[in-house]
Amino acid sequence: MDITERGHLLTEQANPDSHNLDQLSSLELVDLFNREDAKVIAAIAQVRRELARAIDRTAEALRQGGRLFYVGAGTSGRLGVLDAAECPPTFCTSPEQVQGIIAGGTAALVRSSEELEDRAEDGAEAIAHHQITNQDVVVGITAGGTTPYVHGALKAARQRGATTIFIACVSAEQVSVQVDVDIRLLVGPEVLAGSTRLKAGTVTKLALNILSTGTMVQLGKVYGNRMVDVAVTNKKLHDRAIRILCDLTGLSREEAGYLLEHSGRQVKLALLMHWTGLEKEAGDRLLAEHQGNLRKALNSVNQGNHLP
Repeated sequence: MDITERGHLLTEQANPDSHNLDQLSSLELVDLFNREDAKVIAAIAQVRRELARAIDRTAEALRQGGRLFYVGAGTSGRLGVLDAAECPPTFCTSPEQVQGIIAGGTAALVRSSEELEDRAEDGAEAIAHHQITNQDVVVGITAGGTTPYVHGALKAARQRGATTIFIACVSAEQVSVQVDVDIRLLVGPEVLAGSTRLKAGTVTKLALNILSTGTMVQLGKVYGNRMVDVAVTNKKLHDRAIRILCDLTGLSREEAGYLLEHSGRQVKLALLMHWTGLEKEAGDRLLAEHQGNLRKALNSVNQGNHLP
């Protein structure tokens, strides 16, 4: 495809429902956006099976010691970096396990460098720089589907045997790609024609939320709906850790605080110690035996059937 001729792409078309955008009152404009944004949820529902496959493939790779990389340019790249940056505090992952790669590097996070997306060789170079292997997962994100930087990265990742996932807001008929999981988030033309930071950006954020959270759930970093691997690195997260312990154990805040400190500020380990009576070292070993999965560790000592 000639990337200089993209007017036919779904993301570049004019939205007939916003043809008079510049004539709307502020309230009418808000209502229009609200109606259009409702299409985002429907688009996610249409790719539920693809998202589930992406979660399964990613969880299996990370379980085997692999890493997850998001690759994109502009808004798509920033969304990938954002999702990756949230994984360490939320799930206590290492910064290396989930990473965002954006065309132009960190400078492109705060200043537009759109011209850098046109170099497929730069995408391939980024894959080489991060020493991607067949254990890793590479997610290429491009709203319009044609970004050379992303395609270059995906091609290089496939050559190295990595699992590849494609996220775009155009159909496969408009832009085809060879990947392991192909996710098409079809939200239709933007309210402001071509401005993919709008619906396309919103639906991409939702898809990445689902992918990373679903993966971490499968990796045992969640108990019930609690983030039991939360990194206790500030007052807010310390308070959240205490509340999780109080809610799940019935302990007072003072008791929960003591338990948290005794566990080395590890909520998951604190819960295991409380429910089994194990000391920290034994609890650590038991969790390691079950790949960090709290519920499996509890069930192995016949405690799980009596817990929240």
